[in-house]
Amino acid sequence: MSTEGRGGQSSQARGRRMATKGRPRPAPAEAAQGPSQDDIGVEARVVAGILLNAALEKRNGLDEALSQPAARALEPVDRAFARAVAMAALRRLGEIDQILDRRLKKSPPEAVRTLMRIALAQTLVLETPAFAAVSTAVKLAERDPKTRPYKNLVNAVLRGVGREGPGLTTAESNLPDWIAARWKATYGEAALAGLALAAREEPATDLSLKPGVDTAAVAAAVDGEVLTGGTVRTGRRGDVAGWPGFEDGDWWVQDAAAAVPGRLLDVKPGETALDMCAAPGGKTLQLAADGATVVALDRSATRLKRLTQNLERTGLTAEVVAVPAEDWEDARTFDAVLLDAPCTATGTFRRNPEVLRATKPAEVAKLADVQHRLLDAAAERVKPGGRLVYCTCSLEREEGETQIIAFLRRNPAFRTVAADPAVGAPPEALTPEGWLRILPSMWAEHGGLDGFFAAKLERIA
Repeated sequence: MSTEGRGGQSSQARGRRMATKGRPRPAPAEAAQGPSQDDIGVEARVVAGILLNAALEKRNGLDEALSQPAARALEPVDRAFARAVAMAALRRLGEIDQILDRRLKKSPPEAVRTLMRIALAQTLVLETPAFAAVSTAVKLAERDPKTRPYKNLVNAVLRGVGREGPGLTTAESNLPDWIAARWKATYGEAALAGLALAAREEPATDLSLKPGVDTAAVAAAVDGEVLTGGTVRTGRRGDVAGWPGFEDGDWWVQDAAAAVPGRLLDVKPGETALDMCAAPGGKTLQLAADGATVVALDRSATRLKRLTQNLERTGLTAEVVAVPAEDWEDARTFDAVLLDAPCTATGTFRRNPEVLRATKPAEVAKLADVQHRLLDAAAERVKPGGRLVYCTCSLEREEGETQIIAFLRRNPAFRTVAADPAVGAPPEALTPEGWLRILPSMWAEHGGLDGFFAAKLERIA
């Protein structure tokens, strides 16, 4: 579940408020002097830089950095602001670097570039007042011996952008070159442009509801809309634990696209179902809510804790086992098997922009091998006449279409069951083979959705 935007306000509102927190809003003459020395937002901006660099260094780096002392020392609202700034910088990193490179004769040390990236993310994306972002960036440059020689450069570049404007930038520059080339070759130039635009935007929060819960009432309570398939989408921000219906267990957070595979499996009350890679658990909750007797497997006991907590909150039940799915020593077979396989997760870039920077070309082939093995293990768990849904939140064909093509060749006992987009997918997601290929740029009028591949297969009785 994404925690983006936790703090009770929109990112833009937080940006504007954080710049003046703890002091009166200055008059125009005071603005040129910048914030006072005790500006409470300084440390939040330091943490924003730490988070940005951690996200660029490795997958899951941002989340790990959020658990470190520097981030934990901040008040919750300041920590949320730091995360919002880092996420804004990640989403617009290519464009921010285009702006900087026009004004730099040579590239400065990375620590200096980080200060300017963080400042521009505030002013150009979060609409933080320029005087606050620039003054704080200069202050931060001055207090570190490694960046102090560059404080005048930081000041000149940032004030120049504020005075003359950022100039033209391209959304495609926010995508790593190798990923942009792959997506253009796979989906075409027009689709690439749509994906690049989607990568800029902070997504809404999607809720999956338990059967029997009044969908219209939940939508009204959270100021949301009901999407095809029954997902409630809201632009509301803040800690979801305080939202109407949370304590009652009426819903859980789950991207609209992530809810599609569980609906596609179409379990019935009394059927048995296996969720092979269950954490963090949204799909397990779906299967249990539909009345199935569910076994949920995952190799990570830590990640399964959230699933267990959500089962308790919603009053649903499932047998939860911490074990790698391919190593599970149990003879049971099931009416329905769901395999949401480990993948590069490139389709989740709206919520997790760091995946585009963290993913390397070699990972695609490495994970495709894992998916191959898991698919074969999943096949052994399906009863004759039972169903198997395979899905990944990757936009790479090797992790989606290619896997199913190869699986059907080596497993003649299975056949494709054509998907119905009414389960919550855009109609254009349906492929000629009957699979679903959801792109984040689809449903742009509703704010988009995560990228997913899903295929429903049936074991011939």
